[in-house]
Amino acid sequence: MNSKLKMWIGGIIIIVFGAIAFTVFSESKIEYVDFKEAEKRLRKVEVKGYWLKDKETKFDGNSNTFVFHMKDDSNTEMKVIYEGAKPNNFEVAEAIVVKGKIKDGNFLASDILTKCPSKYEASPEDIKKEI
Repeated sequence: MNSKLKMWIGGIIIIVFGAIAFTVFSESKIEYVDFKEAEKRLRKVEVKGYWLKDKETKFDGNSNTFVFHMKDDSNTEMKVIYEGAKPNNFEVAEAIVVKGKIKDGNFLASDILTKCPSKYEASPEDIKKEI
């Protein structure tokens, strides 16, 4: 093989691997949005909000489905359907982040993250005592 042909093959290989890397990276990038913006997106997103305790919440053990309602940071409410068990610390969570997509007016979550109050954070009374 001559050196020009080797350079062309090497260049094509670099371009192909670059295109694959770009595609994989862009698909794995998940953005934080609210429910209104999530309706516009065709790919997986993350929505931060909190659980609406006064709305229907249930876990169906037969289908392994957890259903609850949450309100995002823009005060938009939505029903969340998660195929999986309810997180252990769900009831005490200060905030919830759901990852997934909106389909048929519901948010289909592929993952649920909870932010719980930290037992290591000082209370306002403790801070006043230290000052």
